Amino acid sequence: MTRRRSVEDLRSQRWFAPQDLRSFGHRSRMLQMGYSAADFMGKPVVAIINTWSDLQQCHQHFKQRVEEVKRGVWQAGGFPVELPALSLSESFVKPTTMLYRNLLALEVEELLRQHPVDGAVLMGGCDKTTPATIMGAISMDLPMIFMPAGPMMRGHFGGQIVGSGSDVWKYWAEKEAGTITIQQWNDMEAGIARSAGTCMTMGTASTMTIIAEALGLTLPGATSIPAADAAHPRMATECGRRIVEMIWDDLKPSDIIDRRSVENALVVHNALAGSTNAMIHLVAIGRRAGIEVTLRDFDDFAGRVPVIANLRPSGAWLMEDFHIAGGTRALFKRLEDMLHLEARTVSGTLGAGIAGAAVYDDDVIRPLDNPLAASGGTAILYGNLAPDGCVIKPPAAEPRLLQHTGPAIVFDSYDEMSAAVNDPDLDVTPDHVMVFRNAGPIGGPGMPEWGMLPLPKKLLAQGVRDMVRISDARMSGTSYGACILHVSPEAAIGGPLAALRNGDMVTVDVAGRRLHAHLTDEEIAERLKSWTPPRGEYPRGYNRLYAKHVRQAHEGCDFDFLEGAGGIGEPEIH
Repeated sequence: MTRRRSVEDLRSQRWFAPQDLRSFGHRSRMLQMGYSAADFMGKPVVAIINTWSDLQQCHQHFKQRVEEVKRGVWQAGGFPVELPALSLSESFVKPTTMLYRNLLALEVEELLRQHPVDGAVLMGGCDKTTPATIMGAISMDLPMIFMPAGPMMRGHFGGQIVGSGSDVWKYWAEKEAGTITIQQWNDMEAGIARSAGTCMTMGTASTMTIIAEALGLTLPGATSIPAADAAHPRMATECGRRIVEMIWDDLKPSDIIDRRSVENALVVHNALAGSTNAMIHLVAIGRRAGIEVTLRDFDDFAGRVPVIANLRPSGAWLMEDFHIAGGTRALFKRLEDMLHLEARTVSGTLGAGIAGAAVYDDDVIRPLDNPLAASGGTAILYGNLAPDGCVIKPPAAEPRLLQHTGPAIVFDSYDEMSAAVNDPDLDVTPDHVMVFRNAGPIGGPGMPEWGMLPLPKKLLAQGVRDMVRISDARMSGTSYGACILHVSPEAAIGGPLAALRNGDMVTVDVAGRRLHAHLTDEEIAERLKSWTPPRGEYPRGYNRLYAKHVRQAHEGCDFDFLEGAGGIGEPEIH
């Protein structure tokens, strides 16, 4: 960290301070909006990147939260400006928000570059908004702090707590099997999402916001506060106060994110049995910061970090329970012997941020000697179907399927797969390995969350509730089951998954970290000679840009021209 900055050091003053014609224009337009010179002259200007929209259910409270962030900025002597950005609602954006993560990252970077701002508060939480806003801010490298949306209140149905995503899939299976009524399904639908905020299971949203906290980019304990809790607006206001101090101290992402903070994130991810989507996002975040993060890093940490957060879909509880049990500070305290406590954060060090933290429920946040699983929150598999790797979440699968051999039943499109699973005459047994391909970064496009393939109705009626499923797609972090995801390279660019045929035997060996088709390399190569791409080149627009520049899953799915920080320079003020 450099010396405390002076007013003359503020980036915004390049727009406002000079006594020339161009700065006259800047100042007069500020006056046009009703501000006085005392509002913005000689003060840190704080960009508040707000991912609110009328179709963003997770961020419905952001209209109010942005005012609370502004309040903190004013209190600390700064000048807040709200800059709207893509909202990326996980529920409503099709085919997938993942297609647009890089677009939001690019937008955030350019919003910060083009405007007279000295630092930023990033308002996000719904799945892709966390990595996207952080990626853009890392590349711009102005002082920034992330303000998480917070999880929604826990759901309820029939006197039981229910969790977003995780319980939906379970009740859907029961509905399809005919064991619950349509009225019961409708009652569950009305009770599962009861407030603003992100999914209250350990899905992608909470996984990524807690990873952001482990990276040092949030206030201590910020990410486990429920959106509807009164502590949440207080946290938002504190974000506003803190960013002003960070600007004066010139405390930037490049001062915070290093190998230590990335390793802290890897520890925490595994202790949470976090979403498999973290594989893609943390790799991309690391690459933006110039830090190599690989799938083998995830596997290495999974082998030595116990799963101690007893949260759905791998465990029993929900985020509201986690917060009451002590939240992220308590979780980090339990893990402190595995963490780099000296790693820097937006408010000091990780160790200082968890001082005095305590766990108040040993079932929700387990002791290290009584974990939910001794290791293996996630596992990375390699083999002739996935030479660059793929991922499974073992705690979310039926144990019998972690070592399995069976015949493949292969689907090339979502419509084909959907029609097949509803066919009562489908030739399928519980031992089959369902394979869905052409759903990766380019094939999707955007790698949709189609990887938790629906079980065939025929098997649901027989009582089957899990089977091995393989895909080059992703799945929701709230999903569960023996789903092998992110197969890389994807089938749509001629990866070996494209060579698989119905009836080919496939072996899954999670303990051995192996995914293997019973085919020789020569057989796979021969089959691929007659392979043709499933779709032609995208004719125009963002999809064409995306397909031309997106990396594969194991590389983080960022655009090749966006990796790394800086390099573009400041805009010229003329």
